[in-house]
Amino acid sequence: MLELLTAKEMGLADKLAIEGGVPGAVLMENAGRSVADEVSLRFLDASTVAILCGPGNNGGDGFVAARYLLERGYFVRLGFDGDPRALPPDAAAMAARYSGEIHRLDPALLHKADVVVDGLFGAGLSRPIEGKMAELVDAANASGVPIIAIDVPSGIDGTTGAVRGTAIRALSTVTFFRLKPGHLLMPGQLHCGEVQVTNIGIPDDVLKTVKPALFANEPGLWRDRFPWPTIEGHKYLRGHAVVASGPEDATGAARLAARGALRMGAGLVTVASPRSALTVNAAHLTAIMLREADGPRGLDALLADTRKNAFLIGPGHGVGEETRAMVLTAIRAGPAVVLDADALTSFAETPEQLFEAVRPRRSPVVMTPHDGEFARLFGMVRGDSKVDRARAAAAVSGATIVLKGPDTVIAAPDGSAAIDTNGTPWLATAGSGDVLAGMVLGLLAQGVAGFYAGSIAVWMHGEAAKLFGPGLIAEDLPELVPEVLANLEES
Repeated sequence: MLELLTAKEMGLADKLAIEGGVPGAVLMENAGRSVADEVSLRFLDASTVAILCGPGNNGGDGFVAARYLLERGYFVRLGFDGDPRALPPDAAAMAARYSGEIHRLDPALLHKADVVVDGLFGAGLSRPIEGKMAELVDAANASGVPIIAIDVPSGIDGTTGAVRGTAIRALSTVTFFRLKPGHLLMPGQLHCGEVQVTNIGIPDDVLKTVKPALFANEPGLWRDRFPWPTIEGHKYLRGHAVVASGPEDATGAARLAARGALRMGAGLVTVASPRSALTVNAAHLTAIMLREADGPRGLDALLADTRKNAFLIGPGHGVGEETRAMVLTAIRAGPAVVLDADALTSFAETPEQLFEAVRPRRSPVVMTPHDGEFARLFGMVRGDSKVDRARAAAAVSGATIVLKGPDTVIAAPDGSAAIDTNGTPWLATAGSGDVLAGMVLGLLAQGVAGFYAGSIAVWMHGEAAKLFGPGLIAEDLPELVPEVLANLEES
């Protein structure tokens, strides 16, 4: 279940299921029952359930959940404004089957409730919640009563993750068929709690028509493309990665990246160092090789050896004309290229110069910006969501974009994109991004395509951080990669 469906795509999936013979009422019955199951599972000993129903099909799901919970012995307070007969047809039919009392939507419904079910608005919400509804949402959040959200928490745009005015903060969210982007994108992710995906009767075959191009970044997306070593292989078949070092007072970032590349399986890794930093780098390197490469000319001579098939520049390198020249030298030389940090910022004033160099290339280029670096390089890019912005940046630049953050997005120039699912706050430490760039580099050296190299590295980076947990520093990350690899191989 890797596919992520926008509100529009989910609507098409519903439509196709109904056209294929699954009645809409059956889908709604199954959805509402799964919500009631979540309440029963989590709150077996609860007495009173407040159910807030809105004017659409999300409200219909709420009426179904209310019926089941009433049958299971819960005391149900259901809130709905207006005439239930005016609901969409399936929702109106479900409201007619509910035998309990219907109250007006009001914060008083929350009084002495043990749990709240949020069925106000679903994933397709595109306008701000205002007025009385906003007051109700805020009152539910302030009540301290645990909330189970239907589909997405009300107020969250299911496609972009944006908060529309105000939004429910749920303990858990029950969604249907597939996750929506808003479950993973910030700030929506913070409002969802634990997300349960339930099967309500939509056949998987509808995806052949929907053709989603956005995925959850999990091993199922790329497991078959992982470059596991073979018994007949040797280091020269696993690529030779090169990392450009900064000056003598800024060498650590390149070494962190080089260690990441080596742990990810690159057969050989070399730090390309300016002459002034050779002694500093030599004092810290063992399995990683060291070569002098002073400026663009020195780099050009180093990369003339085409066995050096992947190159990273940016970590600790410095911003300016020389970095720009070295980037363009590497792009012309032909290896796969990772551009991070200072390599990106160096083109803030001349982004088109970089994009014109990248777009004609056949070898992959992967850019790994955080939000600030992205804004400096892609200030012209617009989009309603982080996914839209990353896709637009990939299209304009010709590179795979790894837009980092708690909801890292990986986007390829062909429109394929993934949202990472396993970020952790322990990654917010100096140097962790350098290790990530090196991990991408190590995969590119082994011939992995840019989109999959970015996706694999991001996931493994997160897994390594979670294994360590509190107290993590960047130096820990490469040393945890073997355990992540072992777990991945076992699975």
